[in-house]
Amino acid sequence: MGVGKHIASESFTVGGYQWAIYFYPDGKNPEDHSTYVSVFVALASEGTDVRALFELTLLDQSGKGKHKVHSHFDRALESGPYTLKYRGSMWGYKRFFRRAMLETSDFLKDDCLKINCTVGVVVSETDCPRLHSIQVPESDIGSHFGILLENEEGSDITFNVLGEKFHAHKLVLAARSPVFEAEFSDRMEDDNEIVVTDMEPKVFKALLHFIYRDSLIDDEEFVGTSSSSMPSVSDALAAKLLAAADKYDLPRLRLMCESVLCKDISVNSVANILALADRHYAMDLKSVCLKFAAENLVVSEKGHILYFWFRLFMDPGSGQPAVSDYSIGAAVMRSDGFEYLKENCPSLQSELLKTVAGCEEEFSGGGKSRSVWAHLSDGGDTINRSVRQQTWENGGEQNQGMWVQLDGGGDGEGSPRQEE
Repeated sequence: MGVGKHIASESFTVGGYQWAIYFYPDGKNPEDHSTYVSVFVALASEGTDVRALFELTLLDQSGKGKHKVHSHFDRALESGPYTLKYRGSMWGYKRFFRRAMLETSDFLKDDCLKINCTVGVVVSETDCPRLHSIQVPESDIGSHFGILLENEEGSDITFNVLGEKFHAHKLVLAARSPVFEAEFSDRMEDDNEIVVTDMEPKVFKALLHFIYRDSLIDDEEFVGTSSSSMPSVSDALAAKLLAAADKYDLPRLRLMCESVLCKDISVNSVANILALADRHYAMDLKSVCLKFAAENLVVSEKGHILYFWFRLFMDPGSGQPAVSDYSIGAAVMRSDGFEYLKENCPSLQSELLKTVAGCEEEFSGGGKSRSVWAHLSDGGDTINRSVRQQTWENGGEQNQGMWVQLDGGGDGEGSPRQEE
C-alpha cells in the first residue's frame, strides 16, 4: 500500500465520542522504510481535549494465548490518560511490530490479523488514587465540653434552681443560646448567680447536658410518656425539656424532644401532646398530632359515626352522646386532653377542621369513608340527629358552631343545644 497509507476500522462509540483503529501495513514513518507496521487509535468525531486511556492487543491466533499487549490502563488517572486535542488526533505506535516477523508469526492467519482495542474515556477527575482510606472517628467535642461541665473548671456563672446549684460557663451558654447571650449582656459583671424558679433541677440538668454535649441526657424518664407510671404527658421529662428549649430558643433541642414525644402519640395522649406542641411552637409535632387526630376521627367503612365537633366541644356535664358503637376515634374524643383543648386552645379549632377536611379528600378517593364534617353537614345519620350550622362574628373572624338534636341521649328531653 505504501508508507503512510492505512486501513481504517469501522467507528465505535466510547464516552460519547467516535473512535476508529488505523492500521498501517507499511508503517507511518518514512524513515523506517516499511520495517514496522504501525497501529493507532484515532478520535473520529468532534471533541476538544478528550482524555482517554488505550489498550491495543494483537491476538495470537494459534491458540497458545501469547498475545502482544500495549496498554495505558496500568497508569494512574491523574497522569496516565492521553489528551486528544481535536478530531483526527491519534494515539498509538509507529513501531508496533516488525513486518518481517509478523508475516511468519502466529498472529497472522489466512492473511488476517486480529487486533482488539479498548478505550477508556475519563469523564471526571480525581484528586488522588483511592487505593487506601483512613477512617476518621466521630467528633468527640461534646465529650470534652461535657467534662468541662462536670469538672466545673473555669465556671463563671451559677444557677440556683429551686435550691440546687449548677455551675456553668457564660461563653458556652451564650454561644448556644441567644436568650442566655442577651441575659448575660444585661447583667452586672459581678452578678454571677441567676435564680431559676420556673424549672425543676432535673430539667435544668438535662438542659445543660444538651448545651454542652449536643445530645439528650441518658435518663429512664425518656422511655416514653405512655408508660403506666407516667401520670400525664406534661409530667414527662421530654415535655418539660421541650418547654425549656422554647424558653431558651434551642431549636435542635426542641426537635429532639418532638421526636421523643412523637413516639408516644396515641388515642389517649394525642390531645395533650397537641396542646403541648401548640404552646411551645413545636410545629413538626403539632402537624403529626393534627393528622393523627384527624385520621382517627373519620367515619369507618362500617358506618360508625364519630361526631367530632359535637363530642369535642360539648359541655362537660351534658352527658354522653347516644352512639352505640365507638371506634378508635371516639376514644380520642373521650380523652381529658380534648377537654383541655376546648377550654384553653380555641385557635386549634380551625386547624383541626382543616386537617379533617384534608383527610376527607384523602380517604374519599376509594369511596369507602367520609369525614365527620361531611357527614354532619348533610344533616343525616343513623341515630336520628338533626344538624344545622350557625355562623357568628368573634373578634373580626367568622366561626362556625352547630346545633345537634339528640333523640334519646344527652339532656333526655331532645331540645337543641349549641355546641361551640
